[in-house]
Amino acid sequence: MTVTSERQTPDQDRVEPQEPPPVAESAPAGAVEPAPAPAPALKIKKKAPLWAKLTTSLGVLLLLSSGGGLIGGRMLISRTTETIVVEDLTGEAQKTEEEGGGSTVEGPIDLLLMGVDARLRLSEDNLRADTIIVLHIPATHDRAYLISIPRDTEVEVPEFAPSKYEGGTAKATEAFYWGAQNGAGWGGGAQLLAKTLKKSTGISFDGAAIINFGGFKKVIDQLDGVTMCVDQQVTSKHMVYVGGTAMFLADARKTGKATKPVVHKVGCREMEGWEALDYARQRYGLKNGDYDRQRHQQQLIKAMAKKAASSDLLTNPLKISNLVKAGGESLVLDTGDIPITDFVLGLKGIAAGDMVLLRTNNGTFAGNDSGREMITEESRAMFEAVKDDDLDQFVLDHPDVVANEK
Repeated sequence: MTVTSERQTPDQDRVEPQEPPPVAESAPAGAVEPAPAPAPALKIKKKAPLWAKLTTSLGVLLLLSSGGGLIGGRMLISRTTETIVVEDLTGEAQKTEEEGGGSTVEGPIDLLLMGVDARLRLSEDNLRADTIIVLHIPATHDRAYLISIPRDTEVEVPEFAPSKYEGGTAKATEAFYWGAQNGAGWGGGAQLLAKTLKKSTGISFDGAAIINFGGFKKVIDQLDGVTMCVDQQVTSKHMVYVGGTAMFLADARKTGKATKPVVHKVGCREMEGWEALDYARQRYGLKNGDYDRQRHQQQLIKAMAKKAASSDLLTNPLKISNLVKAGGESLVLDTGDIPITDFVLGLKGIAAGDMVLLRTNNGTFAGNDSGREMITEESRAMFEAVKDDDLDQFVLDHPDVVANEK
């Protein structure tokens, strides 16, 4: 990739970059919400079917739950195809042919999933990747592993000319922010985060997706809710009830009416879109804070895949179309050099039950000498197993890394 952006002169005395400005707290998607901010204008890279856009980006929702239910194959994909905007999200971190990459779906597949919460109150360059997930599919294509990377992990972020970033020490979530500066946008944020993770873990990516989690609400509602199992009671920091209606805390205050807290109680139950998203975004008040939130977000993705697989959605083109519309402008997609249709059909045998959720740092905070988040030696070995496509054996040898979510 040729870069024409002018680089700034680095400050030789600077140990780490200036702390990015704080982001106004954004509430999860709820029963009453402002319209999500549209994805930024992106360069058209190729034609891609909406079906593929949905399956690949929405937590690989339908891609990993389609099984034999994808009737019509290429014909169905063709019927739902239109020109969509796709951007290079992996940049210098894209898997090369020497690393096993290429234009076919053969071999192991590694995708980077980034969750953001974009709203009208946030500008395009004032976003962080609040959710960072590495999706690994072994060469056998018979299962999929989801590995969350703690958002506050201290990492060395390389310089990035498109955003005029000089490089430095920052949190993983901030790598996206620094990459999006000076007009580089979401694509720049994703590329710098991917480049940072490649430097930290050694993993290169076949593709990536940016997911606006706020857009999940309509998708979950289109699925008529999902089943979530709450493992510890937590009171929402973002939403309250006003007269029995769930509202953002900020909006509820404007009404001047009495409020009642939204409490997620222990147990398994069917949740509407706003409730499932709100629960999956909580971290304060949980035993392991952000680590528990990571598990719950993985749990939500798997719950969506299960619900799609257990319904007749995958055999109903009309329902597929409605689900695509529900996704709206919540997605940005990159499948590298692999044609979209080949990508979908080549991996459609992976079912929702084949999704394995893995815990980084054994699900608890791990601090370095400076008291900042770090990756433990066991987790570094796990990422090395991803790179070598030896994760199956690693999990057998380290069964404690598996998060047994229902």
